[in-house]
Amino acid sequence: MNLRKHELIGLSVVVSGATDPSLVGLLGVVTDETRNTITVETPKGEKRVAKHGASFTFDVQGGVRVAGDDLLFRPEDRIKKAR
Repeated sequence: MNLRKHELIGLSVVVSGATDPSLVGLLGVVTDETRNTITVETPKGEKRVAKHGASFTFDVQGGVRVAGDDLLFRPEDRIKKAR
């Protein structure tokens, strides 16, 4: 599945790699997305994760890992470019 073509908000996600080691393993649901960040709702509150230098595993079809650098676009532009 190519997640670059799909809306990320509402998907379960795990931060599987990040330049900030405290974010690795962060588990939650994507609540917002900007050009450079993804906001994840966790049991302890919302966390904003930079896309650059991070990798995410989304809980779709058994788990799909995506490099954050592949998502570095505004959501509406990312969906248009992936066609």
